[in-house]
Amino acid sequence: MDRLSSPARLMIVSDLDHTMVDHHDPENISLLRFNALWESSYRHDSLLVFSTGRSPTLYKELRKEKPMLTPDITIMSVGTEITYGKSMVPDHGWVELLNQKWDRNVVIEEASKFSELKPQSETEQRAHKISFYINKEKAQQVMKGLYERLEKRGLDVKIIYSGGIDLDILPQGAGKGQALAYLLKKFKSEGKLPINTLVCGDSGNDAELFSISEVHGVMVSNAQEELLQWHAQNAKGNPKIIHSTERCAAGIIQAIGHFNLGPSISPRDAMDFTECQLENVNPGHEIVKFYLFYERWRRGEVENSESYYASLKSVCHPSGVFIHPSGEELSLHDSIDKLRNCYGDRHGAKYRVWIDRLLPTRISSDAWLVRFDKWESTGEECQCGVVTTLLRSKVADSLVDLLWEHVHQTWLDGFAAKDNNSWML
Repeated sequence: MDRLSSPARLMIVSDLDHTMVDHHDPENISLLRFNALWESSYRHDSLLVFSTGRSPTLYKELRKEKPMLTPDITIMSVGTEITYGKSMVPDHGWVELLNQKWDRNVVIEEASKFSELKPQSETEQRAHKISFYINKEKAQQVMKGLYERLEKRGLDVKIIYSGGIDLDILPQGAGKGQALAYLLKKFKSEGKLPINTLVCGDSGNDAELFSISEVHGVMVSNAQEELLQWHAQNAKGNPKIIHSTERCAAGIIQAIGHFNLGPSISPRDAMDFTECQLENVNPGHEIVKFYLFYERWRRGEVENSESYYASLKSVCHPSGVFIHPSGEELSLHDSIDKLRNCYGDRHGAKYRVWIDRLLPTRISSDAWLVRFDKWESTGEECQCGVVTTLLRSKVADSLVDLLWEHVHQTWLDGFAAKDNNSWML
């Protein structure tokens, strides 16, 4: 939360499974489109929040399976855990709030009296969330009886049923909606209330997100019937909530455009990068655009032409240097020349490149120091480098462009070169 010195231009609060992440999209195209849009246009002045029913264990498993960005804030276990940053630092104030009128042992004792409830795995049993599976036909009756028993024991709980099978018991003050309300109140007290907030979901446990009055909302096209029914009964006609015509992350991009919250065309949708220019200097856009070209070059999806070499070299300083993780140096122009040797070497492979945690820092009137993680995936294996670049603005033909002066790459902890062309940018 301290990353931004002023209110976020946009805060996106999104569920993960079947909302941000499309499990029916093996190539992860919609997720990668969102990633490119976020890192190029929003990361520097906006906030990304993942709000998931997954426990920390299952959340980390999903991050290993899918090309997900690193969020600024993570809300897990159906709104019972709030953490910040890559290190996932817990919000202790939230924990104190949830302890009120909550006794985990009593909940377990009373729930054990309903044979219809089948406990989920140990990883999903959390300090403020107890989770079960239950058949859809029995759900409403069991929920009513269990709530009455817990109320008699002096507890104030909330029971959430979602996905047609999952039943979660939480403190009354917990939930995705309450966690978001808590964050908004916290931001407001610090004078950093986001200018716009967009919530995104697909199932019943996302309904609370849409109940926050000051937010925009998108139910993705593949939203489950339980969420659509909630909307029809509670928010029909609300112009701030839409049901997108696109699935998952593509629906989130669609909502950004529908509500005019900012740029809504992903750099991944550009067909010709030489024409993919912006009116204003944007280091993030420059970085994302280059590595998308790099991906398409190795996949053999762009023309192998001298004009591309000339264009790439024109944005590299003649004496610019690339420093490899080993410490060896290569001129930027020589590194561009090496691109010739790997044209199409990933043709037909599930090869993808994406950028994460892209943070530009302006160090002078015409220069930016940009730090980011560069991920490369071949489907089964991933490698990640931490890259720092120095970009400087230049004026040519009355247009302002960015010149690459220095690139320094190191391997992220736990990763090393698995690619014969690891000398490449």
